[in-house]
Amino acid sequence: MELDFSQRNVFIAGGSSGINLGIAHAFAARGARVALLSRSAEKLGVAATELARYGGEVLALPADVRDVDSVRAALAEAHRHWGPIDVLVSGAAGNFLAPATGMSENGFRTVIEIDLMGTFHVLRNAYGFLRKPGASVINISASQAFNPTLFQAHVCAAKAGVDMLTQVLAMEWGPEGIRVNSIVPGPIADTEGMRRLAPEPEALAAVVDQVPLRRLGTVEDVGHMALVLSSPLASYVTGTVVKVDGGNALRGSRDYREAVQSPVSLAKES
Repeated sequence: MELDFSQRNVFIAGGSSGINLGIAHAFAARGARVALLSRSAEKLGVAATELARYGGEVLALPADVRDVDSVRAALAEAHRHWGPIDVLVSGAAGNFLAPATGMSENGFRTVIEIDLMGTFHVLRNAYGFLRKPGASVINISASQAFNPTLFQAHVCAAKAGVDMLTQVLAMEWGPEGIRVNSIVPGPIADTEGMRRLAPEPEALAAVVDQVPLRRLGTVEDVGHMALVLSSPLASYVTGTVVKVDGGNALRGSRDYREAVQSPVSLAKES
């Protein structure tokens, strides 16, 4: 079944690169109008040019998910152009490796503000612009939400909050026909996070060896799940946390003790 999103309005926060841009491609290729929010105007311009090749309308909206006023203005702009939002994706994220005792209060706060507060800012301020009934809301989570992970106290706290927010809003907004779900990507090829965490072929091979399906995921894998969750095929699915990880989460948390010996800063998308 080929999913058609013609005349549907999609808003993606953190959508100028990586997994979130892959999701944008999935919707744009199927006829959707796509609005992208990101801090980087330069990345937004490149992403918008890529998406315009599909022939649909694209909006590039510079904003920081930590700044509630700029988020509200971006959502209002998308609504002014196209009307109610059919699909809302919140995927801005930040990360770095550090033990709790080696992490500053500001470092912890920054990840909480991007991942958790940013998600709340996007969802709370989008509520008035969502199609009722019919909107699909998707948060991009991570396995740290349910797998305690060394040197990831900030991310574990933030993503656990994102998944709980997902489930609470699924209950609160369900009566109005709004579905809210989370996607948990596994190790995804050609993303900044994988380039930083596994820069050498040996390290990359070790990651693949631990994935039950014995391959890295692709941004298309995540994009396809976003399409399904936003389609009539998932019309009775809400409050779920869907893993798109080749079974990677089944083995528990990843051990970053070796990686943390030399400082590693993971990808930021906002």
